[in-house]
Amino acid sequence: MIQYKIPLFEALQQFHQNEPTSFHVPGHKNGSIFPKQAENFFASLLQLDLTELPGLDDLHAPSGVIAEAEELAAEYFRSEHTFFLVGGSTAGNLAMILATCSAGDKVIVQRNAHKSVMNGLELSGARPILIAPEFDASTDRYTGPDSTSLKKALEQHPDAKAVVLTYPDYFGCTYPLKEMIDLAHRWGIPVLVDEAHGVHFSLGEPFPLSAVDLGADAVVQSAHKMAPAMTMAAYLHMNSGLVSKQKIAHYLQMIQSSSPSYPLLASLDLARAFLAEMTPERLKEILLSVKKLNETLAESDHWELIPANDPLKIMLQMNPGISAQQTAWLFEQENIYPELATHNQILFIHGLAPFEQLPDLKKKLERINTQLKNTAGHATIETAKLFFEPVQELEMSYQEMNQLTDRLVPLRESAGHIAAEAVIPYPPGIPLILKGERITQVHIDSIVSLLETGVRLQQREEGIRIY
Repeated sequence: MIQYKIPLFEALQQFHQNEPTSFHVPGHKNGSIFPKQAENFFASLLQLDLTELPGLDDLHAPSGVIAEAEELAAEYFRSEHTFFLVGGSTAGNLAMILATCSAGDKVIVQRNAHKSVMNGLELSGARPILIAPEFDASTDRYTGPDSTSLKKALEQHPDAKAVVLTYPDYFGCTYPLKEMIDLAHRWGIPVLVDEAHGVHFSLGEPFPLSAVDLGADAVVQSAHKMAPAMTMAAYLHMNSGLVSKQKIAHYLQMIQSSSPSYPLLASLDLARAFLAEMTPERLKEILLSVKKLNETLAESDHWELIPANDPLKIMLQMNPGISAQQTAWLFEQENIYPELATHNQILFIHGLAPFEQLPDLKKKLERINTQLKNTAGHATIETAKLFFEPVQELEMSYQEMNQLTDRLVPLRESAGHIAAEAVIPYPPGIPLILKGERITQVHIDSIVSLLETGVRLQQREEGIRIY
């Protein structure tokens, strides 16, 4: 197939050029009915915001331009089949879990998975078998699990229906995934991979290999995170007979809207073509830009740069006494917005194009570093060790929890109780406490420390709900 083709986008473009008269939804009528104060921002996009009209295909039963766009994506990403998603990687994670397990089934999952993975397990009623991630002292963070923990989980639970892993992590760090995939396959168990941050791994060196190329059975990628697609646009790649394509399609039509966004779908078509047309020369320009940005950011006495497997991820590790949250706030005052700030690190993401504002950035960095020199030092917070058992389970099943009544208690009074809700710092959206997990004093101390540094939790109420 010809990778420069963009069949879905071209069909939408042609439909608009035919000057159609709308007696159908959506209600903005091809952009002719819209609030005046926002017309200039939305006008061109509304021309593509159509519905399942003749020639525009149907996401949930594609046979025309959407099917062709998905086939082009499958060819480019080297998968057996690729689904377009308009509900983000979340929709893909939910669908591949629901398609592989049912209530009571065991699923081996790394403990520091995204909340959407845990939500998928809860929706399915599965029984999570949690494998602990490794702690990397050099980066002061938990990374991925190792094959030893997975092997132990497989030996204890050979009847598991799936293994669910995250690769790479939020910071672009990888681990020997191929070894773990091969290990699970020796048990005849499919491996599902949340590769939300790795869509650009398809570009080849110097990026790591994608989970698709490493043999995972189903892989979800957020196209919007690293490729030029719209927010919530994602891919789900199928690469094995161990997971049913028909079941995946069934759950996707349940989870996703029956009126999917055509601008999001078109952006997936365009993002695939953008990646496919990336030349070695263009990639060299991007990597040179990354090098220059790293050199510029390194000119500070207040942080060190930590390398990642993904060169587009740039991590600043704060020196002792420097608050990452305060430093991120200083960047924001200069209209520079990093992706993420933890208690001691700030993550910047370089895009798939050369960064052109380096002189302006240097001036702003000078002001930031000057302000940090005048900032009183903060106590250094060590990352608490949360995961002591290589393999563990929740204290009770989701079915048991559904029969119980929860209550709200102050966080400091929750030790020893079973959590009735997850506690999730966001970003990155990885639960610090899982629903069904017994709360420890280490959990409480970690949460208090994070809150004191300004890290935001996705909690609707003060305190925590327990059983």
